[in-house]
Amino acid sequence: MDELIELLEGVRDDVDFRSCKDLIDGKVLTSFDIIQIIASIDDEFDVAIPAAEIVPANFNSAESLYALIQRLQG
Repeated sequence: MDELIELLEGVRDDVDFRSCKDLIDGKVLTSFDIIQIIASIDDEFDVAIPAAEIVPANFNSAESLYALIQRLQG
């Protein structure tokens, strides 16, 4: 999880990813931020996120993103 937080802070260092739970619904992240996060997750975790998984529920918090990564890693 710490590695994911570092990755997210590399995209947006002005967001508290440990406590924010509405990254998408609260319009904290832009579409460009999301693209950067997806590419970084692919590089760092060797996980490709399918288009069907790019939904607010998977991107609203660091916890939901981490759960997505774990699920995709199998």
